[in-house]
Amino acid sequence: MLKIRNNEVEKAIEIMREVAACGRAKGLRVWLDEWLTKEELVTREAQLENFYVGSIDDEDVCSFILQWEDSEWWPGAPKYEAAYLHKFCVRRKYAHRYITSQVVEAIKEECSKFGARYIRLDTSYDEEVVKKIYLNVGFEIIKVIKFDNGKEMALYELEISKPK
Repeated sequence: MLKIRNNEVEKAIEIMREVAACGRAKGLRVWLDEWLTKEELVTREAQLENFYVGSIDDEDVCSFILQWEDSEWWPGAPKYEAAYLHKFCVRRKYAHRYITSQVVEAIKEECSKFGARYIRLDTSYDEEVVKKIYLNVGFEIIKVIKFDNGKEMALYELEISKPK
């Protein structure tokens, strides 16, 4: 069973860099190493405690950033309305082992601590593999943002609780 722990910035970034390097080796468009640094990733909305690592049987299998605000893609949303998932990475050894669904379940537990009703994320709309993964675990694309350069960003949302 997957267990997550927060405040793991160094280990989380190490996993992100490892997964990005594997993607680049396969010719995929992934994050550049210069984007995956503490200086770049720690922000007002993503503090040290927002960096998570997931483990199974004491082996680190994934990492992500979980924020409670995202003013860039979800401006105006109240703090703690949602958990915003960023830079989610699964080590290749654990690919195709349903880690995403386990992470979603673990994030739901985190959400219950703050009363968050949604899990939200953003990714490039043309990332078909990523799109399939998120749709398969229950996310819906609720908005597509089109840019002047022809690129599109998809905003995903998974409702985890109904308003009372």
